[in-house]
Amino acid sequence: MSNIQDKIQEELENARTVCSTEGATSGECAAAWDAVEELQAEAAHQRQDHPQKTYFEKYCADNPDAAECRLYED
Repeated sequence: MSNIQDKIQEELENARTVCSTEGATSGECAAAWDAVEELQAEAAHQRQDHPQKTYFEKYCADNPDAAECRLYED
């Protein structure tokens, strides 16, 4: 995931540079910011596909025999 964050930072710097040289209303500036937005959307999509485990889930993964983590079937 950090790889996409690095790419987002790269594209942010690029967008700022392009907009400062080409102008804030230029097509190049708009395209640069579109690239940033697409990467941010992809990062959000990846986070949604791989949600973070809660502390309880991490505890149960480390201690599957703990009483709190037992699963009972009907």
